[in-house]
Amino acid sequence: MQVVDNTVALRTRIKTWRANNELIAFVPTMGNLHEGHLSLVQKAKALADRIVVSIYVNPLQFNDKNDLEKYPRTLTEDINLLSEQECDLVFTPDDSVVYPQGMSEQTSVHVPGMDDKLCGLGRPGHFDGVATVVTKLFNMVQADIAVFGEKDYQQLLLIKKLVADLNIPIDVVGAPTRREDSGLAMSSRNNLLSDTQRLTAPLLYQQLMTIRTALENGETDLDALTQAAQTQLRESGFEPEYLDIRRADDLRPAQPGDRTALRILVAARLGSVRLIDNILCDLA
Repeated sequence: MQVVDNTVALRTRIKTWRANNELIAFVPTMGNLHEGHLSLVQKAKALADRIVVSIYVNPLQFNDKNDLEKYPRTLTEDINLLSEQECDLVFTPDDSVVYPQGMSEQTSVHVPGMDDKLCGLGRPGHFDGVATVVTKLFNMVQADIAVFGEKDYQQLLLIKKLVADLNIPIDVVGAPTRREDSGLAMSSRNNLLSDTQRLTAPLLYQQLMTIRTALENGETDLDALTQAAQTQLRESGFEPEYLDIRRADDLRPAQPGDRTALRILVAARLGSVRLIDNILCDLA
């Protein structure tokens, strides 16, 4: 496995693979890797001949400076994990490589229709930061396939729209959310939870499952379902940011009686830790 921190070395290796007609898959990450990230690498290995993983904590997508400063940096441990996964190349650029003119002078990529709902409302500027860095990484790596987790479902849809709108020649593939035994969605932020909070955090997933079961049993009062779930979360110590039922293909609000694929999505703080999760409810 090769580790590179600049685009010259990156593209030299990519050029060699291209000359051999090898299919390349790309997994962008911000490091602090866990089993959820590794499942994306495994998905990529099933789809391509060569695997590139990037590790870069992108300042542009953090609307909270304290959140950026607290984000765990574990590069040595991450590289060791990826080596065990037989990853081919790890790209570890710094800010000077990703934003050579500085972030204040950086061209920004905006994907319409995502900043006015769900995580877009609570994190102003976040999705522009995501769209900008993903576009840059796609151009740097020039892979055939990119793999993203479904845990960040709104982000996944944003990237699919970005690729379609800008005619970027890459196939974006979603991979299922990996969960701890408790049901809690795996996340780098889970490491910030106290032991007591870890016992409470799985309630997020449990409330999503409760709503899905009710929908599958014919319940059509969507507001009552989401309000009841948020009440349960508050009583358990969460501060819900949103809990909503949306159409899975475009995240438009679900309507009573919808017989289609829905996503039940939640974001909530437990103490200072912001957690997100979602599950599919296919009523088609």
